[in-house]
Order: sequence, then C-alpha cells, then structure tokens
Amino acid sequence: MTKKNNDNSALKVNEGISQPPSVNPYLSKKRKSEKCSTETIFQGIINGDMRLLSKAITLIESSNQEHHKQSQEIVEKCLPYAGNSVRIGITGVPGVGKSTFIESFGKSITSKNYKLAVLAIDPSSNRTKGSILGDKTRMVDLSADENAFIRPSPSSGSLGGVARKTRESIILCEAAGFDVIFVETVGVGQSEIAVHSMVDFFLLLMLAGAGDELQGIKRGIMEMADAILINKADGNNVHMANLAKTQYRSALHLFPPTESGWVPVVETCSAQTGENVDKVWGIIENYAHHVKENGFFQQRRNNQNKMIMYDSVNESLKNDFYHNENIKQMLPQIEKELLELKKSSYMAANELLKKYYTKE
Repeated sequence: MTKKNNDNSALKVNEGISQPPSVNPYLSKKRKSEKCSTETIFQGIINGDMRLLSKAITLIESSNQEHHKQSQEIVEKCLPYAGNSVRIGITGVPGVGKSTFIESFGKSITSKNYKLAVLAIDPSSNRTKGSILGDKTRMVDLSADENAFIRPSPSSGSLGGVARKTRESIILCEAAGFDVIFVETVGVGQSEIAVHSMVDFFLLLMLAGAGDELQGIKRGIMEMADAILINKADGNNVHMANLAKTQYRSALHLFPPTESGWVPVVETCSAQTGENVDKVWGIIENYAHHVKENGFFQQRRNNQNKMIMYDSVNESLKNDFYHNENIKQMLPQIEKELLELKKSSYMAANELLKKYYTKE
C-alpha cells in the first residue's frame, strides 16, 4: 500500500528565510555620511543642537589624533560663548543617592526655566577599559526633560584625561546655552580634587547612621566642600540625620577659615521625598552672590584657567613621552633590567628621560 503525500501535514518542512545582516546597511551608510565640518558642529552647538553637542563631546573623548585636533578647534571657537553658567561639583560616598539627588534637584532647577547639563564621570575598568555609563537609566524623568542634557563619560583610568575632557565639555555646554552645569564624580577619592578645580560650588552628599560620621570621609574633602548635605533624611532616619548635621557643623568650626570667606552650610534633605531639596538652590545663590561681591568668584575662575594650562602641558608631555619611538623601543629592556634588580627605579627613569631629551 503506497502512502500519499499530505501537503497539510504538520511534518512538512517549509523553506526558511535568509538571515538579516548583523549591521543594518541603512545605518552603516548613514554613519559614513555623518562626518561634519568644524564650522557645522560649532554652529549647531551655539544654536542648541543637542545631537551636534553630543558629537563634539565624543570628539573630545576620542583618542584619535584627527578627532582631537577637530575638537580643539571647536572648543577654541566656543570659548567666547562660554563662562556664563554656574558650575556645581557633586560628590559623595557610594550609596549616598547621588543619582536620585541629581534627578530631584535637577527637576527643581529646570522647573525654574534654567537649562541644566549633567556631566557624569563614570569609572572605567582598569582591566577591560569599559564603563557602564548608566546614569541616564537612573535618571529617567530628568533624561526626558527638554531643558536637561545628561552626558555620562568614561574616566578611562586617567584623572588627567578626565579633567581635560570634562573642562572642555563644560565649555561646549555653556556655549550651547546651559545655565547650570553639574559635574558628578565617581565617588570619594582623588577625582574630587580634579572636579573641585573646575567648578564654582562643591557639594558633598553624606549619609547618617553609617558609622562614625566624622571619620566617614577624609578631612581634605570636607575642607573643599561649600555645602554638606545629609541625604536620606526621611522615615526613621530623620533623627540620625539631624544628629549628623549637628556633628558636621561642630567639626567645620575646627577648620581654618575658607579663602572665599564663605562659611560652609550643613543641611539635611531627602532626594526620595524632595524634602529640603529646593533649599539647595537658595544656598548656591547665596554663595554666588557672596563670592562675586568679594571678587573671589573671578579669582577662582582665573586660577582654574591657569591650572588648565599647566595640566594641558603635563598631559601633552606625558603623551609625547610614551609615543616617542625611541622610548617605545627602550622600555621593554629597561623593564626587564628593573625586574632582574640590575637597575633601580630611579636609574631606569633617568635613563629613559635622558634618551627622550637627546632625541637621537
């Protein structure tokens, strides 16, 4: 008995479809055509084009020499349009709620019709050099605000690089018309010193009930702070927050007077509920009025500009040293002799420098 073929059988194998390419050809063509001239990007920035502002910041962050050259030209063009914002550095111990606070405080600022730019420095892995860049995902409401611009940037393991890139990004954001700029740091550490050198107001976020409050952070960072906010002052934590506020105020009296003549303010707040968050802008306005009146504001900006020059020289010299062909060829042998204890570290460094300066 012969078996008839049944076209309606569930066992019938239909011819499949070809797999789509891994890269959308339309996007690939579009990407190639997106190279913009310096003048186009500059005009876009001063006209408030966020896409071109993002592109310019990407050029600043790039290690490509052509991109670096173009980014410097853009920054130079933007300089006359910069300098009109209030630059605020925000730092705090891990888990203090920086992202929640920035979103809450940022919404408060944009509600006053100010334009806000958030430059968040994300830590990069020393092993993979990658970053999560997750600040936008933690600031959903602020990301959707038309008066806000959030740009996370990788630290790339170099504080000097972070300082240069962030300073130049500030200039571009000011040229794009942003009134207030937040610079969020990766956490308590050496990066705070770099951020303090590029902002007008330095805000330190702290927690209550996380151990001995006065030992919870380095004295040096407390001395840099223009205001200390004890966050998460809500629910059962209100009493502990108020106690921490008293302790910090007492501790600040032991510090020498600030160069600006400003007495750092200590307050409690809750980024979650919004309690006292509006007060922070009033503190910053009082500070700005105080330092502009006594001339410290301009003096600080001038000192920052000088520091930028010296930092740029240091960064350029370091890059030139390590990209020098003679140094590249000599390094493996010097490292070998160093590890075999045939040379001291100081002698090895002197030999490298001598080779670099002879230019043979």
